[in-house]
Amino acid sequence: MIPNLLILLLSLGTLILGAELLVRGASRLATRFNVSPFVVGVTVVGFGTSAPELAASLAAATSGHGGMAVGNVIGSNIMNIALVFGVTALITPILVKKRVIWRETIFTIMVSFLPLLALANGGVLGRGLGILFVLGLIGFLWWSFANSRSDDGLPIEMETKEATSSPRGSRPVFVQLALMVAGLALLVAGADRLVSSATEVARSLGISEVVIGLTIVAGGTSAPELATSLIAVLRGKRDLAVGNILGSCVFNILGILGITAIVVPIRIPEEVFLFDLPVMIGVSIACFPILLSGHRINRFEGGLLLTVFVIYTVLLFAGWPFPADRGTAMDSPASAVDPDQERVVDGEIWSRTHS
Repeated sequence: MIPNLLILLLSLGTLILGAELLVRGASRLATRFNVSPFVVGVTVVGFGTSAPELAASLAAATSGHGGMAVGNVIGSNIMNIALVFGVTALITPILVKKRVIWRETIFTIMVSFLPLLALANGGVLGRGLGILFVLGLIGFLWWSFANSRSDDGLPIEMETKEATSSPRGSRPVFVQLALMVAGLALLVAGADRLVSSATEVARSLGISEVVIGLTIVAGGTSAPELATSLIAVLRGKRDLAVGNILGSCVFNILGILGITAIVVPIRIPEEVFLFDLPVMIGVSIACFPILLSGHRINRFEGGLLLTVFVIYTVLLFAGWPFPADRGTAMDSPASAVDPDQERVVDGEIWSRTHS
């Protein structure tokens, strides 16, 4: 277990370095192309830092561990809002544009309800819904860029003026792109090692795959969002931090669940519908009144969000309202879509033993 813990620490260092390079390249590209740093955060940075979630969910689903794939997405969104927003706000209050509250925040809340559509298909997220999710993601991208041109600058930071007057802002575009690519590569590599080592530690303790997905895997794949947002805030790019978090939440649902369902239709465990998904929807909705009050998340509100995350995590491992090994039954072929034994066909489970 000690070697895995050492790998965890090294992976965290890789994530921080990758986040620094990504934020630096993205913010300067925003200045060069006159695109709001918030939009860059909600698209390029937000989706880039969600790459580990996509890789982890695809790997889990294609290997027959649908519970871990779904848990990764749901758990990541809970962590993005409750943990990342909470920790970031504790460091410094997060100020946000009013139009951001009415646009991206509400859109994030609406998207959080979409996994409930799988209930109409027996809890299976099939290829049809997956395609709709991906189309929704494409529409969100177009909408974000279309609205970026009407944004009248940044409400808080003056990084556009600062970057324009800085000699570094005149670096060639390919240099900024290289920084972003290098940052993304380090983020993905660091998160991959973080997830694998943390999963080994968790499994040695007998934790189920669903809880692993909701906590260990989600925590590892959400580490880029936390690292990127913290670096962005420390560098004064608060719009980039908010955009990163909201963009990641949208991409997790529409992109990761959508793409994963297209590749391998996945069954969402009943316990997720009854407990974890309502928690995700609840913390998403909580963002609206928090941001609406003063257009900011202050340290007290950040502390509340962080407290919610801690309570939720404690309940998971304490076995309430479902036991911590709740995924054990779902590891069997009866509920996990194992490509070697079973697959989902038109929303129904098909087994070779019954063919």
